[in-house]
Amino acid sequence: MAPALLTGVDSSFHVHLIVGSNPLAGARCTRSLEVGAKPILIAPEDATVHYSLMKRIEEGEVQWLKREFRDEDLTTLGRAEVDGVVDTVFVTVGGKNSQATRISTLCRRLRIPVNVTDAPNLCSFTLLSTYSDGPLQIGVTTSGRGCKLSARIRREIAACLPQNLGAAVDKLGNLRRRIWEEDHAAELSQDPEAEEEDLGQSASFNKLVTAESAEAARGKRMRWLSQICEYWPLRRLAAISDEDVETLFRDYTTPKFLRNGNTAKGAFGKTGRIVLAGSGPGNPDLLTRAAHKAILSADVVLADKLVPGPILDLVPRRATVHIAKKFPGNADKAQEELLELGLEGLKAGHVVVRIKQGDPYIYGRGGEEYDFFRSHGYTPIVLPGITSALSAPLFAAIPPTHRSVADQVLICTGTGRKGVAPDHPEYVESRTVVFLMALHRLSSLIETLTGTKGYPKETPCAVLERASCPDQRVIRTTLQHVCAAVEVEGSRPPGLLVVGNACAVLAKFHQKWVVEDGFQALDDIGLVGELPMLGEAVRA
Repeated sequence: MAPALLTGVDSSFHVHLIVGSNPLAGARCTRSLEVGAKPILIAPEDATVHYSLMKRIEEGEVQWLKREFRDEDLTTLGRAEVDGVVDTVFVTVGGKNSQATRISTLCRRLRIPVNVTDAPNLCSFTLLSTYSDGPLQIGVTTSGRGCKLSARIRREIAACLPQNLGAAVDKLGNLRRRIWEEDHAAELSQDPEAEEEDLGQSASFNKLVTAESAEAARGKRMRWLSQICEYWPLRRLAAISDEDVETLFRDYTTPKFLRNGNTAKGAFGKTGRIVLAGSGPGNPDLLTRAAHKAILSADVVLADKLVPGPILDLVPRRATVHIAKKFPGNADKAQEELLELGLEGLKAGHVVVRIKQGDPYIYGRGGEEYDFFRSHGYTPIVLPGITSALSAPLFAAIPPTHRSVADQVLICTGTGRKGVAPDHPEYVESRTVVFLMALHRLSSLIETLTGTKGYPKETPCAVLERASCPDQRVIRTTLQHVCAAVEVEGSRPPGLLVVGNACAVLAKFHQKWVVEDGFQALDDIGLVGELPMLGEAVRA
């Protein structure tokens, strides 16, 4: 059975026909009213009507036609603007009733959505088990295979969500509308007839001005807002206040350092402090204790956009968090903005923690950031992190070195400065090569390796994504099939590529590629109890 097309339907002013009078019919009427539809109940006059449904009928919210269903009801009881055709039909009398089959057949012929209780074969749509919190709605369906199970899954999902997330959706939606309105107002305020010389000389006339279309500018602003929605932890999004929204709106127009609207802390003479902290591959349990302490002490946090939510969840509520607005074509500008925000925080006397993925000095611009802050009078404290270049292979059962197989490891980048491809290494049979930041240009990399660099096409390799996180994924394959594998399976950044015979030492496979999902190794440690204190004996 093909998966269903899940949609959200605006049912305002629609006419919903409900056939039957049992408690389920009452539930269908209630739901129709909640989404703004007009429910019409069809049931014989002597039918038993649930008291809650009867109350709605008496109050005029539900219309009750006291008779049996007629075929012409489908084309006469609807809205005038659709020539009387009803919008949706719910049959609650059960699929074994002969009337249900007839109504389903007629609805399908007229292309009217129909749902028949306990009869998936008679339904053109099924209802989802839903969770609602203001504008936020989450629906789960088992495609008619068990409403109790879908309800259970829905409850499990809802229990994992922070409170007030619906209100946050509302606030961010308002912020999106305000950005659009400001862009639109700026567009309307432009006079297409005005000559350039009439506009006067800009105060920034000595600065380099890059030509940019209004459409491109709008795209960047919306991507900025999208990144807030994508990379802020849900707990932080759910706690967003009206003041936070105002701050974000000001940051959108003229990004400045803001900490609850107050930058006066530095007026007391306190010297700011900067920490460059490696966050490891992604799992918060792999943070060093020093990095964890630094995060807890932060007033300002500057984070890469792919730092996982569980790491950012450790940031104290008092701290201001800035996520790098990096996307293709904006990486250098976003990096400059992040450094300036850090510098403003330092001048205000704050503790600024720059959270770097992996290790700060392994393709993380850590050295450049150290030099930047030191040149402004603030020498950073640098805290190491577990680099994914070595930990991701470990979590994927790939030993980068293995006796008689691999005696050397080479860590490379797949992307050079300004996006130019670097000079890739020659093939060495006993070498394991780890390519970071290479998956977005995988095709050209593989072409180079198997072409001019001498790598055999049957060389084992693995794509490792979101290492140490619950949604970790490993694609085991060879250089011959890796591009096809990634194209078919899709991308799940951040990720890296490991190439070499070490990839096939512990994990054997005979297909073109195999995919392994999930990571629970660190959770399994908890099954044996707490780790012993230093010096405590461990009993077998």
